[in-house]
Amino acid sequence: MNAKLKPSAPAWTDPDDAPEITDQWVAEADLFKGDKLVRRGRPVGSTQASVKRPTTLRLDESVLARWRASGKGWQTRAAELLAAHAPK
Repeated sequence: MNAKLKPSAPAWTDPDDAPEITDQWVAEADLFKGDKLVRRGRPVGSTQASVKRPTTLRLDESVLARWRASGKGWQTRAAELLAAHAPK
């Protein structure tokens, strides 16, 4: 995403000086996990080809366990491998 983030208001030090918390303020607030900004909502695909559809696939438990043990992003890696070996 190339859009620039809007600047946040500076942090305050006096708790009595805290702004009023409103529904609008909460809706516009940035959410961080540690130092990482968490994006809200589903990312928008650029083309129809990138749309993913949920499906059911029966796998051996040991195969599924090995994929999951491979770490974060295992579903994407599995989909790429399936796409590379799909019949034409």
